[in-house]
Amino acid sequence: MKKIIISIVALFGIFNVKAQQNTGSEQPKKLTFDEANLVSSYYKQDGNNSAVTGGTGTEKLSDISNTIDVTVVKYDKKERKNKFSFSAGIDHYTSASSDMIDLKANSSASRADNRIYPALSWSRENAENGTTLLAGVSSSFEYDYQSYSANIGFSQKTPNKMGEFTAKFQEYMDQVKLIAPVELRTAQNEGTSGRNTYALSLAYSQIINQNFQVELLADGVQQTGYLSLPFHRVYFKDSSVHQEALPDKRFKIPVGFRANYFLGDRLVVRAYYRYYTDNWGLKSNTVSLETPVKISPFVSVTPFYRYYKQTSAKYFAQYQEHTAFDDFYTSNYDLSQFSSNFYGAGIRINPKNGLFGVSRLNMLEIRYGHYTKSIGMKSDILSLNVRFK
Repeated sequence: MKKIIISIVALFGIFNVKAQQNTGSEQPKKLTFDEANLVSSYYKQDGNNSAVTGGTGTEKLSDISNTIDVTVVKYDKKERKNKFSFSAGIDHYTSASSDMIDLKANSSASRADNRIYPALSWSRENAENGTTLLAGVSSSFEYDYQSYSANIGFSQKTPNKMGEFTAKFQEYMDQVKLIAPVELRTAQNEGTSGRNTYALSLAYSQIINQNFQVELLADGVQQTGYLSLPFHRVYFKDSSVHQEALPDKRFKIPVGFRANYFLGDRLVVRAYYRYYTDNWGLKSNTVSLETPVKISPFVSVTPFYRYYKQTSAKYFAQYQEHTAFDDFYTSNYDLSQFSSNFYGAGIRINPKNGLFGVSRLNMLEIRYGHYTKSIGMKSDILSLNVRFK
């Protein structure tokens, strides 16, 4: 741990030198460092409804994630603020359920894997007319899955700067390696299959007064292509085993509402509600509440709670409940009826003179959350965020 801390300080110490090169009031016409964030997390889960083994069996999984994002700023000749962000992340996970793709293997190749996900984004803000343009690209790579995405968008503030409308369009192009359960494999090459996702996101935020802010959100998401997972088993009533089969199209509509209320200088109440529906018959409701409390000028604590409830998709059935008369079938409990609770707290430290002797290393946040599903799955996540500005 000591070596990790020293490495972080050295990394941000380099940024500190660069940032000090522009300390005047003049807007930078060259690329200038703005901020960097380093986020690390540890996640673990367990349960007994693995889709790999047909809705029964262990869901034990652990994941270690590390992400860094760096933002630089440049003002052009028209005094428009151009912001460029680069992020890179890597996850390492071990999964007992994935290991059961081969029922006889003590440790198959799919038991552990790494995921790498870089991203680039750009925005240009025109403070004079209140407009912002957005664009970005990202990708994700792991052993059996590759994804590429691109997005464009814009936002427009109202004349009094109290409201803002944002629209964003995203496209995801994925390739899934067709790794079948061991007993269903043939001599043919596994090959790959593709899926595409198109998402339009709309949002409108409004400052009601100095203490109250609200935001309305709506999305339309269209997915086409191979939407099953090839290594998910489904056991029929006659005990025969099959690969999961789902439609090649899915349309999703989430709508939401967010509100922030400032109760003085020490307490903020952040509330959120979302309703979701799709053409697979799944409907859900999400309610969350977060209340950051400032204990001192440099320390705040944030307890949070989220409740979620969904109906079952029409293609879901439990172990050995599907029949040959079903055109589509899955025993993936993510598509079953359940409710869940997620709660925990975070602590944020913003020391006046910086962390570890670095003045611009100005924020440290630690968060812990515990998650439970009504169908028996539970998980824990611990994360650490260090910011340099």
